[in-house]
Amino acid sequence: MKTLSAFLLLSLSASAQDWRYYAGDAGGQKYSRLKQINKGNVAQLKLAWRFPTGDVSDGSALPIRSAFEATPLMVDGTLYFTTAFNRLIALDPETGKQKWAFDPKLERRIARNLFLHRGVAYWTDGKQKRLYYGTLDGDLFAIDANNGEPVASFGNKGKVDLKEGMIPDGVAVAGGSRAPVGMTSPPAVYKNLIICGSIVPDGEPKGPSGDVRAFDALTGKLVWRFHTVPHKGEFGNDTWEGDSWKDRGGVNAWSILSVDEQRGIVYLPLTSPSADMWGGDRKGANLYGDSLVALDAATGKRIWHFQTVHHNIWDYDLPAQPVLLDVRKEGRMVPSVAQVTKTGFVFLFERATGKPIFDIIEKPVPASTMPGESTSPTQPVPVKPPPFARQSFKRDELTNVTPETRAFCEKLIEGAILGDLYTPFSEKPTVLFPGTNGGTNWGGASFDPETRTLYVNSHDNGMVFRMVKRPEGSLLPYRTQGPPYSRFWDKNRYPCQQPPWGHLTAIDLDKGEFRWRVPLGEFEELTAKGIPPTGTSNLGGSVITAGGLLFIAATNDSRFRAFDKDTGKQLWVTKLPASGHATPMTFQGRNKKQYVVIAAGGGNKYNEGFSDELIAYTLP
Repeated sequence: MKTLSAFLLLSLSASAQDWRYYAGDAGGQKYSRLKQINKGNVAQLKLAWRFPTGDVSDGSALPIRSAFEATPLMVDGTLYFTTAFNRLIALDPETGKQKWAFDPKLERRIARNLFLHRGVAYWTDGKQKRLYYGTLDGDLFAIDANNGEPVASFGNKGKVDLKEGMIPDGVAVAGGSRAPVGMTSPPAVYKNLIICGSIVPDGEPKGPSGDVRAFDALTGKLVWRFHTVPHKGEFGNDTWEGDSWKDRGGVNAWSILSVDEQRGIVYLPLTSPSADMWGGDRKGANLYGDSLVALDAATGKRIWHFQTVHHNIWDYDLPAQPVLLDVRKEGRMVPSVAQVTKTGFVFLFERATGKPIFDIIEKPVPASTMPGESTSPTQPVPVKPPPFARQSFKRDELTNVTPETRAFCEKLIEGAILGDLYTPFSEKPTVLFPGTNGGTNWGGASFDPETRTLYVNSHDNGMVFRMVKRPEGSLLPYRTQGPPYSRFWDKNRYPCQQPPWGHLTAIDLDKGEFRWRVPLGEFEELTAKGIPPTGTSNLGGSVITAGGLLFIAATNDSRFRAFDKDTGKQLWVTKLPASGHATPMTFQGRNKKQYVVIAAGGGNKYNEGFSDELIAYTLP
């Protein structure tokens, strides 16, 4: 018994020092028990090292831009992370010196949205130590964590082709891409299974399947496949009119999956059916589009699901990792799962059954006026917590930050419909909040188990679209069209509504109420004019520590910040070489010092500055 207790203590100690999962744990909490860096000394944080990857594109030499979004893993004295070009690199965690690098030789000349990757998954059987990750080219690799070599016994000399069996015969892929199925987020690990979501095109009605699959960690053989669009005879198929389910694209899990290792459940945050902004050819609720789905991790069988948007035509994907946590309800602790959304809602369920912790009502919403479209008459709205993002806009809320911005935005809304959440698009321009990036996005939420507080960073960037009739014979009768990026902002990326434009929100999940809420980020030139910090667009997540801190970059002002997790007071800030559109991590080195690490890549949709640096901070 003493031996077992000692082993458990050792395991807990190693777990606290390391960062073995993308979010610190398999359930997505992004919480660390380390407290060497705390409220009293965080202001003393200094640069420890910086590592330039060399993998960066501003869109000039190569046809597309890069976004360095990775969160490293720290396992047994080595830091592992992926670059924008999908290379896997191992570093010494105290010095930032490279140990080895693996290059999957990503094809760099084909059409993509961005060069990006968010990280890898770690697996061990106590003897072998492997890293698993999928690439933008659609290859799933098993890499020896000791030396960076592909594991020859896995798949075909170390890799599995994720495209195999996923592209229907005769279905053309937009852009002629050679890699219509890929991965940008790390897979989930359950025992000897590597569970993979995917990124697939969503602009055409037919396309590669978004099915979620599990592969044997040792051999690479397919173990199970879950149909995210139910086939004939399967539960949910009747939510698709006629045969509209056949060869349907989208409904994929491009974000991060969560695993309840004790219960053997994997949670999938699924996305919109394709095409993502027209549904006239797919009437019905369209399960499992935009659903949180709980599967038996060993078999891929559905346990429960909840659809957060019926018949999605707004690109309101579920973009973030579900967070597995405990809340107190009626005097008892309830194992739960929280799903944050682009729409600004937090949906909270009992983990095993899918029963809502707080009531969810079906709220009547406007009907589409477009010929052939048939929107859902209602959409689900949780009674608690309140929305953490803007969901409407009125003319008297137009910005006054500068006369030029106001004039630009006044022209933008001339003749436009100023809608509420779930207003369908029409042939008139329509302004809607949130925009296609949220709300919140893949950075998702972090959770403090000490106070049962959920932390969400979000931004308020509206979208401006109108429906445009397509020529006879087109795949779709209508397409959306908008100003550049279809964003509700001016040339300086100042949003058209009054600030704040970005928030950090702390939510008491026991009560379903906000603890505090502060603007996140600033435009320096506006602050210099005496305008209070406005908050900014942000992509990336936060990390909570037992030292009482919340670390976050994310904002498009190239800053990395630490906040008092109890009050929202900013305690430390430093300038990065480019905006850190990534989620940070923290670990304790062999020298007993705590480090905090962030990928500073800039770019993405919100910056013209680019970098390729992974940067670490520690106390002097």
